[in-house]
Amino acid sequence: MSGYAIISLGGKQYRVQEGERLLVDRLKVEEGKTLQPRVLLVGGDGKPDLAPSTTVTARVVGHELGKKIVIGKYKRRTGYKRHNGHRSRLTRIEIESIGAAKRAAAKTGTAEKPKAEKAAAGIDIAAMTIADIAKAASGWSKAEVESALAAEQSGKARKGAIAALESALEEK
Repeated sequence: MSGYAIISLGGKQYRVQEGERLLVDRLKVEEGKTLQPRVLLVGGDGKPDLAPSTTVTARVVGHELGKKIVIGKYKRRTGYKRHNGHRSRLTRIEIESIGAAKRAAAKTGTAEKPKAEKAAAGIDIAAMTIADIAKAASGWSKAEVESALAAEQSGKARKGAIAALESALEEK
């Protein structure tokens, strides 16, 4: 994928491209190790994706100290002078790939599970709305609907969600 991504690291957001190196606040990752920061947006090939399932892989190149910042305080006619300063602790990272997980799956011929199967497998049934559950349950197998129904009854026990899952179970 040629394009860019906006990632979040250390409470700050960065616009990155493959091969780019950048300085970020110190990370608790050893040199040479890789990390996958949170992806907020992916763009460049047409319309930007605000809810990306793409992963960004970054490698820690090294840990560095930033430029020294000198702070001076002075009050006139009193003899008061104070000098202080600091150097920020930074980490240099290199963006290795944007969207490598999708490309690797495409090369091997294995596609990701559809959204409905992920939800029915117990991954995110509690976060789904009742309308989402009703829509997605039609594409699930009988076992998936039964597991989702059991998860809903043991969790939030929303009447509408339970009714939607029971009706989908009757159709199967």
